[in-house]
Amino acid sequence: MPFTPYHFGPAGLIGLVFKRRVDLPVFLLANVAIDIEVLIIYGLGLGWPHHRLCHTFLGGAVVGIAVAAVCFPLRGVFKKVMELFHLAYNTTFLKMLIWSILGVWLHVFIDAMDHWDVKPFWPYGKNPLWSANGGLNDYQIKMVCLICWVAALALLAIHLARHNMQDTRHKTQDPRRKT
Repeated sequence: MPFTPYHFGPAGLIGLVFKRRVDLPVFLLANVAIDIEVLIIYGLGLGWPHHRLCHTFLGGAVVGIAVAAVCFPLRGVFKKVMELFHLAYNTTFLKMLIWSILGVWLHVFIDAMDHWDVKPFWPYGKNPLWSANGGLNDYQIKMVCLICWVAALALLAIHLARHNMQDTRHKTQDPRRKT
């Protein structure tokens, strides 16, 4: 699914369900950073296949390491962005590394079900996850991703509503508050 927001659905849902453990910004970025490979292949007119080494679990791990290395100096920015959503953000390089690799691997897993040219287990040349091998079809994969999007947005809305309710309670209970 190059250049599409579908990957944000499953990544966002996983990230919000396990928000205390996941490095959410890195996990989300890693899920889309891998498609730089497809952009380059399209941009340079390199033809088929569009999904090559980066869209494998082995190559994806290297991409994940690179994403973590690029993101680590930006952790202060990520913390400020997470604060806008009232989400706690404490990270280490190891946490960024783990969630970056897992984010890329989630992308590879989803694309492997949807694209014949993804070889997730390279150097093994076959793709046992591709939908033609009896799995979900393209429409079903996209629907699952969209349902995950809706669920992730619902979780975020619930989180923000809870935060606003707690904030309102604290303001009304504050004895220093002037009426």
